[in-house]
Amino acid sequence: MWAAGGLLLLLPPFYLDRFWLQAGLFAMAAAIGAIGLNLLTGSTGQLSMGHAFFLAIGAYGYCVFAAEGGDGLTGLGLPTWLAAVLAVLVAGLAGGVFSPIAGRLRGAYLGIATLALIFIGQHVLFNAKDLTGGFNGRDVPPLSLFGLTFDDTELLVANVPFGSAEKLWYAGLVLLCGCGLFARGVLRGRPGRAMNAIRDHRIAAGVIGVPVARYRAAVFVLSSMYAGLAGVLLALVFQRTVPDYFGITLSLEYLAMIVIGGLGSVSGAVVGAVFVSLLPQLLTRYSDALPLVSAPGTGGVAPGEASRYLYGAAVVAVVLFLPGGLLRVAAGRRFRTDPGEER
Repeated sequence: MWAAGGLLLLLPPFYLDRFWLQAGLFAMAAAIGAIGLNLLTGSTGQLSMGHAFFLAIGAYGYCVFAAEGGDGLTGLGLPTWLAAVLAVLVAGLAGGVFSPIAGRLRGAYLGIATLALIFIGQHVLFNAKDLTGGFNGRDVPPLSLFGLTFDDTELLVANVPFGSAEKLWYAGLVLLCGCGLFARGVLRGRPGRAMNAIRDHRIAAGVIGVPVARYRAAVFVLSSMYAGLAGVLLALVFQRTVPDYFGITLSLEYLAMIVIGGLGSVSGAVVGAVFVSLLPQLLTRYSDALPLVSAPGTGGVAPGEASRYLYGAAVVAVVLFLPGGLLRVAAGRRFRTDPGEER
């Protein structure tokens, strides 16, 4: 089943149009960021409402490092692969600067502290025009790796023209698989047990020798790096960064992803990210065929608003009736239908 699933994920660039490929890439980027947030909130119990801040650092950091400059914008002109690595490291560095606070606060206090990052980030994004381009944002240089440029220059593969979306599809798959496997290894090892102990009972974890503040700070840095990588991938897919995207709404969407999919689970983060990121795009695509949903400005409910209503309702339903998230429902159904369990 794993082999069949992997094979199916390799086929979409050969058969699907650009809309579906971009939707899938948005889901991959969201899944990477959601995995990082689930390590922090689901596995360690640290509420963060500033995840969008670190996505913005990744996206704009890549632009600054990779762009050649010009038009009044700062650019260092570094190789794009190096710019992506540095952008992720800068996001981790920003998380490290905030980590002393994250190591000492918990619950709503940490959530309020991380919420301040959003307002600081928005102020910087709109006013540091040399770095960010201000309200209009800035173009994103295409990634170049091993002599292959991930732009719209067509590359024929089995007589199928590959543009930027087709090329980025495989890069996104590699990044998502790598991030998922690394996070699963962390959760299944000694760090994961320590993180769960901190989440379930902080005082008891400290009594048995777990350095609580150090683990909290380290997980915050790791989560920030995941968010930075997600921001880099989002920037490459969008091909332009704009400040409005990296606001409080994006942070709330990431919280919805991990709650809907399942807290403390890598697979749950992926499931929730796919649900939340694809829903508005599907509603936009099929708005003409859906009741009460119409294009913005035509009198009905806009697809973006409808999607927020739906996954907001999904969050409430999960919290009240499905505390394990969608992944736990699928697992329970599998166990109930297992013949060995019935015996």
